[in-house]
Amino acid sequence: MSKLYLIVIPIAIGIITGLFLASFPEPEKNTKLFTVSKLIENGSPILGNQNAPITILEWGDYQCTFCYKFHQNTLGLIYDEHIKTGKVKLVFKDFPLNGPDSILAAEASYCAQDQEKYWQYHDELYKNWGGERTGWITRDSLEKFANTVELDLEKFNKCMDEKIYQNKVQQIHEFGKEIGIDATPSFLVFNDEKIIKIRGNQPLEVFLKTIDTL
Repeated sequence: MSKLYLIVIPIAIGIITGLFLASFPEPEKNTKLFTVSKLIENGSPILGNQNAPITILEWGDYQCTFCYKFHQNTLGLIYDEHIKTGKVKLVFKDFPLNGPDSILAAEASYCAQDQEKYWQYHDELYKNWGGERTGWITRDSLEKFANTVELDLEKFNKCMDEKIYQNKVQQIHEFGKEIGIDATPSFLVFNDEKIIKIRGNQPLEVFLKTIDTL
């Protein structure tokens, strides 16, 4: 994940304005997929000012090592300097590459969203990250995290038992694959004119340069 892939894509119908450094669906064939509303649709609640001119769309997996590192280090700095100040907003979408446990954690985050605590639960998952495919994500641990962020456990467990958000998580994953996401974390950083794709947990400077470019 050490290599940066930058892809500039017009959101509206038009000519490709950037140099392709990696495979990505061409906008003239997939224009409807690259509208701002389509990209953020079905994702997490917006973190930051919903009218911020720049959006960071993160594709992540709760077991992913480099996703964990991004959330522990880079995201906090971006939040303080750009999200909290209203310049950038963040949306998270699930790309559960590490199997059923990652899907289960994603479902739990949306059950938390039902109680208006998506981001608190999301952060609690990364705070308690225990590696990839190590078994740290279980129904018991997910309930423990729910208790920590003060969810109504009866409502949370009912949501999980009924697998209310299993299809949602799968649909988000399929949409990601459809637009060329193939690794976590991956980021689409965009404004109303173009999209820049960042692949992997790149240094903070890469994100800041991308934001400045937009």
